[in-house]
Amino acid sequence: MTTDPTVPLFDTLTIIGPGLIGSSILRRALDDRRIARRLIACDISPEVRARVAELGIADVIEADPVAAARDADCVILCVPVGAIAMVAAQVMPVMKPGAILSEVGSVKKTVMDAMEPLLATCPDIAFVPAHPMAGTEFSGPDAGFATLFEDRWCLLTPPENTPASAIARITALWEMMGARVRSMTVEHHDRVCAIVSHLPHLLAFTICGTADDLADETRSEVLDFAASGFRDFTRIAASDPVMWRDIFLNNREALLDMLDRFVADAQAMGNAIRTGNEDVIVSRINRGRAIRRSLIENRQA
Repeated sequence: MTTDPTVPLFDTLTIIGPGLIGSSILRRALDDRRIARRLIACDISPEVRARVAELGIADVIEADPVAAARDADCVILCVPVGAIAMVAAQVMPVMKPGAILSEVGSVKKTVMDAMEPLLATCPDIAFVPAHPMAGTEFSGPDAGFATLFEDRWCLLTPPENTPASAIARITALWEMMGARVRSMTVEHHDRVCAIVSHLPHLLAFTICGTADDLADETRSEVLDFAASGFRDFTRIAASDPVMWRDIFLNNREALLDMLDRFVADAQAMGNAIRTGNEDVIVSRINRGRAIRRSLIENRQA
């Protein structure tokens, strides 16, 4: 999409839920006013609103999603997956015709299923779901930073019959955020994310729980002598529990399928170690090394 550099992509952009992703969008848009002339942040938490005001990352701060969405050209829902449809039901009836609604959840099929009745009642609102594949273990307005999306993928899953102009504008938004953009179906999205994101988080939470359940003296040694591998798991396991609860429950089928595959592969590796099958062990290690090299070459590590 070609944009006039003197005219912002959106006149008013509203972010509902200025946590890690939402505040990072706001910070980037503050640095690049080609994205939006006016930035509105909305959150139900007085503490979050106060902190957004202190950080100065929005032009307007609202407590009411309806007030925040009424005049927006684009509203992005940066709330937990389980709350997306509920908030959408509040804001869609008041959004102006031709406005775009987006969201940044990391599960799409259940969101789309919940959104379909709402979209039928608000045909003048274009819905363009997006999933920026970027993040840290931190949350809240202080966690955001303007370069979070640099060179990361943002996956779009627009429904059929979504206006091409709306998809082009959301694509342009994420490209201006520094991201690479690709479109896919909701089903494909959820299966991809189950293996590259959701399963690793499930394993990290589980491994940290296993370590915590060890006898007191062993647990103390785990904490004292934690090596880099365990530290990496604890970083992932520090992620927001409400967000990940919603992700696991809303992507349960794809996640459980990938978990079954992982358990089978882990058992095969265990059998190789038990029987001294060096070829299998080395093969698995080499496959992991190759994947790591591919991530580095693709600038995703």
